[in-house]
Amino acid sequence: MNAPVLSLDLPFCKRLGRGKVREIFELGGDLLLVASDRISAFDVVMNEGIPGKGRVLTETSAFWFRLLADVCPNHLLSTDVDSWSDVPADYKPQLRGRTMRCRKAKPLPVEWVVRGYLTGSGWADYQKLGSVSGVVLPKGLQHASELEPILTPSTKAETGHDEPISFGRVVEMVGAPTAEAARDKALALYKKGREYAKGRGIVIADTKFEFGLRDGKLMLIDECLTPDSSRFWPATEVRPGGNPTSFDKQYLRDWLNSKKWNKTPPPPTLPPEVIAKTAATYADIQKRLTA
Repeated sequence: MNAPVLSLDLPFCKRLGRGKVREIFELGGDLLLVASDRISAFDVVMNEGIPGKGRVLTETSAFWFRLLADVCPNHLLSTDVDSWSDVPADYKPQLRGRTMRCRKAKPLPVEWVVRGYLTGSGWADYQKLGSVSGVVLPKGLQHASELEPILTPSTKAETGHDEPISFGRVVEMVGAPTAEAARDKALALYKKGREYAKGRGIVIADTKFEFGLRDGKLMLIDECLTPDSSRFWPATEVRPGGNPTSFDKQYLRDWLNSKKWNKTPPPPTLPPEVIAKTAATYADIQKRLTA
């Protein structure tokens, strides 16, 4: 197994930022989004990386961006690093497979979380309140109950934890026309992605999208329906009251919860078996969805 890539330095272009997973650079008027092998859980970046994870994220996102382009325009220009004449040859090996060249856009300060099944923090909120992010749900639902897809937006924290917000708050933040357009696109993207995945025997329980504005028009940005941004289940295991196997970072979350960690830095040290299992899970869902 190759050593994980935890950071990158590209002196031939301008660094714009560093997210929990991605390194962001500017090159020739475009953005380079380079997915490292870092992994976060509960909004905390682990000290260890997951070998191959950045390539899984990049290749999976690129697959969905192309498949869903008719639903919403997106920022992807190319993943063919070898065709980029403005990237020095010495740097192409480390960028190959983990880099998207993208159009610039002004990101909206919201994560557009769509839930099609009741699980995770949504399930916890429902048990307490009977609602999720202000969306009142029918009584008597169980874990993994299917929902008519709902939008449960959250803040987009640079550091610390994202916080659920109501759609009314989203309207205050970005204006009604943009909020309504992004809501409609997020639901449409999820529904088309869900139908495709079902044909591969996979249920997309929930996911998050991010949008930006370019020339005043809405554009899907960042990543799309990856194991970092989504919860994937094998369709054969999904039933109300069930606890389906997760093809995403849930295995890591469960392990961290078993350590009684308080979800603030520093995180526990990940043992080799957890790293290997997480890497295998990411590779498995990519194969199931895109091969």
